[in-house]
Amino acid sequence: MTAHDNSFRALGDADIEKFISDGFVRIDHAFPHELADEARAILWRDTGCDPDDPTTWSRPVIRLGMYGQPPFVAAANTAVLRDAFDRLVGRGRWSPCGMLGTFPVRFPSPTDPGDAGWHVDASFGLANPDFMAWRTNIASKGRALLMLFLFSDVGEDDAPTRIRVGSHLAIAQQLAPAGEAGLSLGELAADGFAGSAHLPEALAVGAAGTVYLCHPFLVHSAQPHRGARPRFLAQPPLLPREPFQLERADGDYVPVEAAIRRALGRG
Repeated sequence: MTAHDNSFRALGDADIEKFISDGFVRIDHAFPHELADEARAILWRDTGCDPDDPTTWSRPVIRLGMYGQPPFVAAANTAVLRDAFDRLVGRGRWSPCGMLGTFPVRFPSPTDPGDAGWHVDASFGLANPDFMAWRTNIASKGRALLMLFLFSDVGEDDAPTRIRVGSHLAIAQQLAPAGEAGLSLGELAADGFAGSAHLPEALAVGAAGTVYLCHPFLVHSAQPHRGARPRFLAQPPLLPREPFQLERADGDYVPVEAAIRRALGRG
């Protein structure tokens, strides 16, 4: 093993059940803190802000694009993450991350960031310039996982992503009647995600190097930053190499599939 494989561990059975029932699992020490420091230095440069001068932090959020420099690629491809991808999506059924992004860098600010609404991340039809027309279907075409990579320490006041626990099950039920065509983000959001409004909330907090691996149907939301230091987080998809299947002759369903089947009363 390499130096930064020392924290390698597979997800246990309890982690897999949590993923199926809650829609996410948190992995501490998923990548080394040193990689987070290296990546954050690059991100600071691209914000155009001075990390030591809060007067330069004039916007509540700055969105940065995709990053393929070595610290980002290394962070996304540690042994513990590769093993977790195998467990959740299936060995050989996902594509390694050659880039990491996008990065919504959130700064302490009393100003409404304007993007703090509940949503799911759409996965196909992304060429449409209207993002509310982007689509998702019951087989999660084009997306194997939603991932949250923490590149800075994130506490409760540091704009942690809000998660509706178990909301992926409600979204699966909403998507099922639409079949392969699926629903647009606008159609999914038409009722304000009322079907999951009663569910408990969790916050994606943790030290730099923490990663949340989430079911692609998980309902989540940004929020304003009330802390003292900017928050650096990447929210890339894990891309599939082959489509998920909800009917397998051998019954060997991976956890992403098992969660959808549970929502539909099939397992």
